[in-house]
Parts: sequence; C-alpha cells; structure tokens
Amino acid sequence: MTQKKKPKVYITRRLPEVVETRMRELFDAELNIDDTPRSQPELVAAVKSADVLVPTLTDRIDAALIEQAGPQLKLIACFSNGVDNVDVEAAARKGITVTNTPNVLTEDTADMTMALMLAVPRRLAEGARILTDRKGEWAGWSPTWMLGRRISGKRLGIVGMGRIGTAVAKRAKAFGLSIHYHNRNRVRPDTEDALEATYWDSLDQMLARVDIVSVNCPSTPATFHLLSARRLELMQPTSYIVNTARGGIIDEAALIKCLREGRIAGAGLDVFEHEPSVNPKLLKLAAEGKVVLLPHMSSATIEGRIDMGEKVVINIRTFFDGHRPPDRVLPGRV
Repeated sequence: MTQKKKPKVYITRRLPEVVETRMRELFDAELNIDDTPRSQPELVAAVKSADVLVPTLTDRIDAALIEQAGPQLKLIACFSNGVDNVDVEAAARKGITVTNTPNVLTEDTADMTMALMLAVPRRLAEGARILTDRKGEWAGWSPTWMLGRRISGKRLGIVGMGRIGTAVAKRAKAFGLSIHYHNRNRVRPDTEDALEATYWDSLDQMLARVDIVSVNCPSTPATFHLLSARRLELMQPTSYIVNTARGGIIDEAALIKCLREGRIAGAGLDVFEHEPSVNPKLLKLAAEGKVVLLPHMSSATIEGRIDMGEKVVINIRTFFDGHRPPDRVLPGRV
C-alpha cells in the first residue's frame, strides 16, 4: 500500500519544542531553528514551494506575496489569533484557505490586562525600580510615600466586549470595579446581568465617564486609531488606559501628548503602534513612572503557545483529510 505523501509545511518562527516535534512527526515540516524573522524574499521562496505556510503575527502576508504563491500552496495556517497581517481576501481569490488559533489566549491575555490595570494606578513598576535601580533611596515606610490610587469602586470601560473583554470584566468585577462597555453589538442579557455591566452605544460618552479604559477590540481598518486624539481628550485627567490588543487602535502620538500634559493619569501598554520599535517618548514617560510598558507578552504562557500549536496542527490535518478546518477565517469576517 502506497503511503500518503506528507504535506510540506513551512514554519516562519521557532515554536515550542513539543509543537515542532509533532509537526515533524505528521508533516514534512521546515523549522526555523534560530528563530530569525524571515525576510520577504525567504517568504516568497516558501510560498512558491510549500503546501502550507505557518506564519506568525509579525510576518507580512500581503496580496503581493500571495500573488507569487505556487499552485501547491493551499493553506495559510496562522500561529496567531489575529490575522490583520494576512490579506485574507487576496488568499481567497487565489484559492488559499486561511486559519487562525482563536479561543486559547483569552485567559492569559485577560490576566495580563488585569495585571496592568493594577500596576499602573498602584505604581508597581515604579516602586520595583526604586529597589533595583536606585539603591539606597528607600529610607523605609512612610505614610505619604509612593501613594497610588485604589481601583476598587472605580468604573472600568471596556472597548470591545468579545471573549477577552468579557474575561477581563469577570476579573475586574471580582476586584470591585463596576463594568461599563462599548461594543458593536450588545452582549447577551444573561452575560450583562451576571457582570452587572452597563452598555454604552456611544464610545465618546463612555470614555468621559469611566476611570479606567481597557482596549480589547480586534485590529481592523475600522478600529485603526479608534482611540483618536479627540477621544483621548474626552477622558478624565484622573483616568488610566490599558491596551493589550493592538498598538494601532490608539493614536500613540496623541496618547503621549495627553500623558505629557496630564490629561490622562497613566497608561499600561503591552502593544505599540510601530512594533517592534517603541517610541522614545514612551520610554521617557515610563522612566518617569507615568506608563508601564511590556514587550507584547500578554499571551506569552507556555500553555497558551502549546494550545496554539495544537490548533495549527488540527487545522492542517483536517484540511488535508479533505474537511473544512475548524478555525477557517472567511473573507469579510476579519
């Protein structure tokens, strides 16, 4: 009996070892052992020879690249939840299926969102740096030293009440915050009742009334600079903003201006508009204790990355078994 030929799978970045091992067992997989980001010419060569491309969110899979794909490329199995780096419409025109890895990063991202929500008002990073970077400065406990702000009893405004936004709301409610949210559609009544959440169809009105804003919506053309200069100026001068979604949702230059002028009290950012570059003005604000910055690590847990890899494997196997993969991304649904 002739053994079925394994699909050729090109993986653009280093993945957890257990995932890579499984890929090699099941597929003719080309790994990226040194984890160097692939150049555009390397990606072009990959799409001309591979049956499956497994990109990550830092790989630009645009229409020009997809157009150069060979006829054998039938699947782009993204190792990511978001697919804003992939031209899904161009792939569909070429007859290429696109999949992603939803539902596995919700809890990890919500945990980190909550961590930033605590870290910024309570001056966590600033306090830690005093012990490590400014040794000898701490003279001991004082009633008026390093005073932050309590989050219990405050209003949280969630921008994007999807899976992650809802998970953030559950955590925040346990910390004594009242939940407010803006979403394209109102959530189910039972969810709203359980969270005692207040829905705002006007983002402008919500921003003006909450103490903390959490950005949890997807990155789409419609959400680019959703938090614009005008909207940021609606926020209270005692309010904070946390972003663990995508950097481009906030007008970063406008945010820096608001922070510098004291129109917003602080920010916690895990994502940036021009990643991996971080605006030097943000770094200066961080040194001054006005922002907490993290290197896009809200979903970075071992368990989460393995779960993502398992989804990629399932999508590839399902596709080459002749079935519709469970995490197919449809054009127009991004």
